[in-house]
Amino acid sequence: MKKKNIPVGKLTLGEIIELADLLKVKASDVVIAEAMELHMLRYEEVIKAVVDSFNFNLLSLEIGLTRGKSFLLGGIGAELSEQLNERRGVLIGDRFIDKALVYTLAAEVGNHQVGLQPCAGTGDSCVYTGLMKALLETRIAKRKIGHIAALMLKIGTIFKEGKRTTGCNMEGYGAGAACTAAALVELRNGSSKEVGKAIVLALSPTIAVPCTPRVIVSGLCATHIGGAILIGNLAANIALKTSIPIDVDVDVMLAMAASIHSTAAPVITKLNIEYLRPYFRREEEVEKFVPEEIRLEELDKAQLVVAKAREEVRRLIETANPIVAPFGDPVVGGSSIAVGSPTNMGRIAHELIKGEIKKISIGLTTDLFARRAINVPGILMGAILGASTDDVESYRHVLKEVSERGIDIEMYRIDEPEVQRITIETTNVSGMVDSLNRGGARLKLVDAQPSLREAKLAAKRLGIKLAEN
Repeated sequence: MKKKNIPVGKLTLGEIIELADLLKVKASDVVIAEAMELHMLRYEEVIKAVVDSFNFNLLSLEIGLTRGKSFLLGGIGAELSEQLNERRGVLIGDRFIDKALVYTLAAEVGNHQVGLQPCAGTGDSCVYTGLMKALLETRIAKRKIGHIAALMLKIGTIFKEGKRTTGCNMEGYGAGAACTAAALVELRNGSSKEVGKAIVLALSPTIAVPCTPRVIVSGLCATHIGGAILIGNLAANIALKTSIPIDVDVDVMLAMAASIHSTAAPVITKLNIEYLRPYFRREEEVEKFVPEEIRLEELDKAQLVVAKAREEVRRLIETANPIVAPFGDPVVGGSSIAVGSPTNMGRIAHELIKGEIKKISIGLTTDLFARRAINVPGILMGAILGASTDDVESYRHVLKEVSERGIDIEMYRIDEPEVQRITIETTNVSGMVDSLNRGGARLKLVDAQPSLREAKLAAKRLGIKLAEN
């Protein structure tokens, strides 16, 4: 890097990947070089420091793997370790990934016994430590293990700075999945670009996932922490074994994850606590310090949770499709929420009009507006042709139809969530449908012209399922 006069400073993940690609080296090579330059260390000293940083956590893992008992996970580490020692498939059948999973869960047990040194949080430290132990039990050279560990820790320390409140997306699940994905791409000799792709893929399903209610509810953490290994492994394999297009820059994905985390986590966690509070582990000696009126209030709320949940699920069951006819019509365009529901709005509007169509105005809530490339063709084919959501030919050719007919199209964004609205102006009877998107190709009718009653009858005639709420 110095020979090419490339300045080495504190690099972002995107910069690391771009630089590694430019120099035709591994992403971890750039991470190691950065550490050498920033801390004035020799290569061997960086490798040693990175590997040695796991010493305490590996000891904690061993406790979780043998005699450790967790107040949330019981003796899961020892139970799975015994099965692992019998050399049979334990959780998924891949020997290395099984080890990483078992060791990750054991690290969490160890964390509840003697603690772990946190990175973004302690959850992702379980994942890194589990992976590290699995790597150390292979025949891979210690230098390569050091490189993989350095890459994991570089990513993890960035997540640590992005963590502002509770949220597993910036800790155990999200950070763990991203680091696992990067580590496994390096382990499998992937390129720096494939590392970036794998991180983006691993991050996507973890964003906005909270964890605090789970860390004091028995058992639930196991699938978050273990899920980081599984999602990371899946992301790595997809990046390595397919040509799937991944256009999102890794820094954009990470910045978005951090921003969503600080905004969404408090809201989601409030709801989690509302439902899961009765299942929180209690320590009676601590409860003595809590005022009696608060304890009684919590007890009263806890007794209502199951009944409330039963009633809420019962309402869902009352309108659910029967299992003998569970699915709706096929939806071209790839999404029942982004295409199916807006298209059905257009179909209903088509039933309300008479005469030649002159103009169509489409208003969409922010997220639907952002996905206009896939939903506008669906809305237009429904509104102009009355085409259903499975009409592939109409979906492909409707924009040409608009041009040939000379129909004026107006689009506008609506800041209110879930709103989708269409107005069709004709030479005779014009129509309007104001609705809320409910996914699954469903919508809730809010208003319509010439009449809401006619719109509801049209939906019934077309077999479009309307949501009540």
